[in-house]
Amino acid sequence: MLALGMLKQVASVTAQSKASGCWKLVLPLRSLGSSPGGFPADANFHSTPFSEAEPPRVLITGGLGQLGVRLASLLRKQFGKDNVILSDIKKPPAHVFHSGPFVYTDILDYKKLREIVVSHRISWLFHYSALLSAVGEANVALARDVNITGLHNILDVAAEYNVRLFVPSTIGAFGPTSPRNPTPDLCIQRPRTIYGVSKVHAELMGEYYYYRYGLDFRCLRYPGIISADSQPGGGTTDYAVQIFHAAAKNGMFECNLKASTRLPMMYINDCLRATLEIMEAPAECLSMRTYNISAMSFTPEELAQALRKHVPDFQITYCVDPLRQAIAESWPMNLDDSNARKDWGWKHDFDLPELVATMISLHGASTRIAQAN
Repeated sequence: MLALGMLKQVASVTAQSKASGCWKLVLPLRSLGSSPGGFPADANFHSTPFSEAEPPRVLITGGLGQLGVRLASLLRKQFGKDNVILSDIKKPPAHVFHSGPFVYTDILDYKKLREIVVSHRISWLFHYSALLSAVGEANVALARDVNITGLHNILDVAAEYNVRLFVPSTIGAFGPTSPRNPTPDLCIQRPRTIYGVSKVHAELMGEYYYYRYGLDFRCLRYPGIISADSQPGGGTTDYAVQIFHAAAKNGMFECNLKASTRLPMMYINDCLRATLEIMEAPAECLSMRTYNISAMSFTPEELAQALRKHVPDFQITYCVDPLRQAIAESWPMNLDDSNARKDWGWKHDFDLPELVATMISLHGASTRIAQAN
């Protein structure tokens, strides 16, 4: 009888999507048990949608990392300065603090997180708080807390208050048994880092919350992201950022990966644009909740060769870090992002030559060489 009652309840809340003609299961938004935030089992989640006529109210967690500040700048131009709130547990530099709203947010503090979402009427949330690959391996317990427990808090708050949620994933979500060249959206995923494991967990939990609670969860698997205005954050692909700092400083770089290690990469402008595009894409255009995106793929030696076209005396040496090398060799060499291109029109702007020319220009390495000559 209990099973029959549950089936009747499911049937009563099944809705047909007029746009696609497909049946979509929409279950009542209820918590599965006592959450860290303290709302009781079977408490009804709120489901008041924000008006599409007004701009979203945005919260960015982990906002002082590589992507957060630049994303906030992009979104503030799009939606207005006061509609985008940057947050972190670190003290922001003066120029960031004065550029727009900033709040202290510890994602492990569920009550405070919930308070921020309510008091600021948040309708979009970009969750960037995470420990990256190499740093995570050095402190697995902290990575587990931040990357997994913190994610659970974010998911519960987003579902409760009907927030559209973006959580980035990574090439690190794949493992040595995944197809590497190219790596499709759907394939075996058995990562061997806590960072990768936590990202697979995020992908699956986000998709589960979408089907179970109707949470508007969206996710992109980022390749290595390269930008001129941020310092490396402990990732395996960070050499591709460090090399430009070194080229601008003294024309020499010691790489911690083998010369032939091929990994997918992307310039930050493409990454941020893709992130905004997936968040703005109509729900009916999305055939999945997590997409690969890609732009280019190169090795350290190929990057060094491209650099020498602008900095002829640039020199690269190799001192391989076994941990980072093992991580890199378990990751994709190329990502198949055909679904993103087909579903919501993803298209990159920067290939390797454009990337190098832009980074060299921003770092001023060509000026340094000209002065030396």
